Amino acid sequence: MENLTIDKTDVQALKKAWEEIQATQPNVRIRNAAQELGVSEAELLATEVGPTCVRLDATPERSWPDFLKRLPELGYVMSLTRNDACVLEHKGKFQKVETFGEGERAMGTVIGPIETRVFFSAWHVGFAHQMTKGDRTLTSLQIFDKAGEAITKIYLQEKSNNDAFLKIVEDYRSDNQEPGQTVEPYSQPTFGDSVDKPAFLQEWSELKDTHDFFGMLKRHNVHRYKALEIANGTFSYPISTDNLQQVLETAASTKLPIMIFAGNRGNLQIQQGKVKTIRLLESQEKWLNVLDPEFNMHLKLEASQTAWVVRKPTSEGNVTSIEVFDAEKNMIAQFFGLRKPGIPELEAWKQLVDSLPKL
Repeated sequence: MENLTIDKTDVQALKKAWEEIQATQPNVRIRNAAQELGVSEAELLATEVGPTCVRLDATPERSWPDFLKRLPELGYVMSLTRNDACVLEHKGKFQKVETFGEGERAMGTVIGPIETRVFFSAWHVGFAHQMTKGDRTLTSLQIFDKAGEAITKIYLQEKSNNDAFLKIVEDYRSDNQEPGQTVEPYSQPTFGDSVDKPAFLQEWSELKDTHDFFGMLKRHNVHRYKALEIANGTFSYPISTDNLQQVLETAASTKLPIMIFAGNRGNLQIQQGKVKTIRLLESQEKWLNVLDPEFNMHLKLEASQTAWVVRKPTSEGNVTSIEVFDAEKNMIAQFFGLRKPGIPELEAWKQLVDSLPKL
């Protein structure tokens, strides 16, 4: 696909360009087409607002937390969350949904076949979308942040409750059903120029829970990647991204249950359990995949620039993770041995990670 320059304020021109791309490349993904056109995915999708695409929004009377609580009504669905380099897809039900906090601190958790951690401050606009692909019609709810980046997508399946879907769309239908979508870029966070390394490592050594790690980073105003560099040789060390395939294949062959975290600023999706079918697929790009009946992972290896082994002390002993970053030092995905709060991590996971050569 050639790079195209489109006036993003001209909705009709953008719609025409999108239709031309679909006509010549029927299998193209909207995310890739948006990148080629120099617009966000939400801007491209919003050109379709009309009979097959309904804009959704939240108000004080119909909040995003309440929207999340409605998702169990859909029954069996496919939940997709991604960033530029990693996609997680789960089939199942939204079972136990809880929300808490208000305003910028509003969050949610979903526990069950679909497991997520939700950060509502990033939820900006939604779309209910129907798309014909070959002999299939794909029906989905899609949520985007203010920059037009996809946060999460929920696709109906044959066993889904279509009546519940239509009711959610009716209840969250925006008054604005004009094609087009305005977006606003996020400002880049700023971090301190220097970190008190002894104090930082001392606090790291005193962690009691893995969830305290993010708070520690905020208190010291340090970027996550920088934190791993500071702790290199103490609580972290780099490994080759070539080891990621070995980790998944070993976990599959030994039936070692693991956890995979991947997401974006508005949603973190989580896989817990055993993985079975690991495939490295190469076309124009290399993707490392988990292809199981109820769970798929797609990890873009070219974008996985660095990987680190990270240890965090807890009340039950160290918790070991593998954290994968892109060229801009944004975290792509995390891998853990399956672990529940109050239970030490699996020894087999620790041994697997310890077997990987350090860089």
